[in-house]
Amino acid sequence: MVPPAGPPAPPPTPFGPAATAGSPPAPGSAQQTVRRLIVFVLLFVLVTIGAVGLGGLLGRLFEAIPGNLPGGVDALAGDGTSGLAQSLAFTLIGGPLAAVLWWAVWRRAGDAAERAALTWGLYLAGMTTVALITSATALLATVASLVEGEWRPRELGTGLVWAAVWVWHARMARHPEKSPLRLITVSLVVGAAYGLVVATANAVTLLSGLFDVALRESAQTLVGDPWWTITLKALVWAVGGAAIWWWYWSRLGARRVTTTFAAVALVLVGVLGASLLALGGFGVLLYLLLRLVFDRVEPLAELLDPAAAALAAALVGLLVWVYHRAIAERRTPATRQAGRLVTSAAGLAAAASGIGIVVNSLLATFGQPLVGGDLRPLLLGGLSSLIIGGPVWWFTWRPTEPAAPRERAFAGRRVYLITVFGLSAVAAIITLLIIGFQVFEFVLDPVVRGSLLDRVRAPLGVLVAATLVAGYHFGVWRSDRAVLATDAPARARTIARVTLVIGAATGDGAPEAELVAAVRDATGAQVTVWRVAGPGEASIAAPDLVQALVGVMGNRVLVICGPAQRIEVIPLAD
Repeated sequence: MVPPAGPPAPPPTPFGPAATAGSPPAPGSAQQTVRRLIVFVLLFVLVTIGAVGLGGLLGRLFEAIPGNLPGGVDALAGDGTSGLAQSLAFTLIGGPLAAVLWWAVWRRAGDAAERAALTWGLYLAGMTTVALITSATALLATVASLVEGEWRPRELGTGLVWAAVWVWHARMARHPEKSPLRLITVSLVVGAAYGLVVATANAVTLLSGLFDVALRESAQTLVGDPWWTITLKALVWAVGGAAIWWWYWSRLGARRVTTTFAAVALVLVGVLGASLLALGGFGVLLYLLLRLVFDRVEPLAELLDPAAAALAAALVGLLVWVYHRAIAERRTPATRQAGRLVTSAAGLAAAASGIGIVVNSLLATFGQPLVGGDLRPLLLGGLSSLIIGGPVWWFTWRPTEPAAPRERAFAGRRVYLITVFGLSAVAAIITLLIIGFQVFEFVLDPVVRGSLLDRVRAPLGVLVAATLVAGYHFGVWRSDRAVLATDAPARARTIARVTLVIGAATGDGAPEAELVAAVRDATGAQVTVWRVAGPGEASIAAPDLVQALVGVMGNRVLVICGPAQRIEVIPLAD
């Protein structure tokens, strides 16, 4: 039977079928979206229920191993029949339902529309991430508990079942014909970030325990204190986290992912998080050193008690920070600039905190501190924070050097300046309200004791730091705005939005960032980049792309680059 003739298909693009962006949705597309959403949410819930039930049964089976808890069914019941009944219900009802629904989903997963659906990629990314975190946490906790001679069969059963779920979904995500076409790298980035966080946190605990033993006069002071227990448990978690990070980062290729989400994770976790950890560790070490020199009133062992943890945090944070900052420097200009901005923000936060604490301690010298109160630790703490954070901010932000035009035009820089100014302004307003409350309460209440200066010196320190930060960044923002307005070419904005379609590879042409900057500079338009899903390569030079847009006017323009040096410009109807 010949199907009825329909409307003519759109012409193919150089890389495959024509893009349908801007065309009306196909009949039933909304219903298909709702159907997929309901199906995948239900599948996610059923798989979770089945895994929880099967993990509970497997854990109870491990408890009932002969020689451990003999007793057959009574041993499986454990501490009560309700738990066993729940595990059986989840396994025997939720499991088969999940299998049937998965079979229906998997049978249709080969369709192009199903593979391109956002819900398919979102489901696999979400379930893979949940399975990874749950299985790794349970298995590592089981191994770590063996250090103390403790056996946790329930966690072992949970870990094994969720590990099987992770393997199952990871294989589906790599299937050559049914894997999703969207969000395919999200689970890789999240898995690498999770492994890095686990490895970093437990490496700090591990080194802290070792340094703590080394800083003590002799190991005999630790009699009765099983320091090695915490250290070995931290070693298990650190090795496990490092293995997860390596598997995702190197083996599965998370380090080669250059999506926006990967760049955000790299900057936030690898650069910002590590820089805060390192700066905090070095700040505490400097504070302890200043206390040893200028305020050594406590016993040495008590004074150096935080040194081990601070040294471990400083070393681990510095290692992670340097490694990921070098990677960010080799990425796109936007990623490189974002890495520098968050590093500057970390140094700025430390320096501003130090300024506030120093002002607080200096004002305290004019007040009436409590009897026996010593202001030197407070002053030394502020100085250490300022000494550590100030140079980091100075050498990263480079306030004495004029910013390059492209750096001033970077949207992330403007967002950074506005964010810092806004947060500082909010902090200043809040501290002003606190100071006003303290002043009015002091004036109106005759029974209030203490000096007014002692009541307001802490918020005054915050107010001074917040005002300095807000004023400086507001001035930089205004300066950048004035320079950009002066340097902007006197041209009319001919195009409002440009959608740039490029292949999966750019060949020997200009990189994506250079093409986007060239279009933006030539037309003043907002540029959106679309990459084709299939193979394709375009070798486009930025001047050729600009030349192709000469004389083109419109609200929205579609630019298709490729194959080779071909450029097709299509103005779109509103």
